[in-house]
Amino acid sequence: MSLFSAFSAILAQVGKEAAPEEGVGGGNAFTSLFPLLLIGLLFYFILLRPERRKHKEHANLLSGLKKNDKVVTIGGIYGKVFDVQREQDRVTLKIDEANNTKIDVTFAAIARVISEQSAEPDKPAK
Repeated sequence: MSLFSAFSAILAQVGKEAAPEEGVGGGNAFTSLFPLLLIGLLFYFILLRPERRKHKEHANLLSGLKKNDKVVTIGGIYGKVFDVQREQDRVTLKIDEANNTKIDVTFAAIARVISEQSAEPDKPAK
C-alpha cells in the first residue's frame, strides 16, 4: 500500500467520523485538505529543497578549503587563503602580494573558490 493511498484512507475515515449527518455540510475531508497539501508540496519543491541543496554545496566547499586556494568573499574581495583556523571559524586571506596585506574573515564570508581553469581566459582552438 502506498503512502498516498494510506493517507487518503485515513483522511476518508476521519471525514466519516467528523460529519454529523450525511445531508448536512457534505464533502470529503481529503477534498478540503487537498489544496493545502498541494501548496505545501509546491513550497517544499520550489523554496526549501533548492535552499538546502545550496547550503549543502556551500558547506562542502568550506570543508574543503585549504591554504593557497583562491577565493571570493561575499563582499567581493578576491584573495588567496593564507591560513585556515577551523576552531576559531576564521580564514586569513592574503589580498595583496606586493604589500603582504592580509585580512581575517569568517568561514561564512567565503562565497566561492576560484578554480584555475575559470581564472584563465579561454584559449582559441588551433
